[in-house]
Amino acid sequence: MTLNVRVSGALSEFVAANVGDSGNYENVSEYVRDLIRRDKERMEAETFERLKAELKQAFAAPANSYRTVTANDVIRRNDGRRG
Repeated sequence: MTLNVRVSGALSEFVAANVGDSGNYENVSEYVRDLIRRDKERMEAETFERLKAELKQAFAAPANSYRTVTANDVIRRNDGRRG
């Protein structure tokens, strides 16, 4: 995939400061790829934290709030949602 992005003003200056001899990246493409990777990692970490919070809440529930279900119970429940 090829992306074309235009930045100007302060954003352009900021990118320029991070690329080339004075920056941490050899070129703009390398910089953008790193930004995308970091954003992906951030989103995955946020998803994981939400899952941990949901599991923490579920495990904190009293044992009598759980009910035993079989695989067939789950299949029947999910089949009812397909309609």
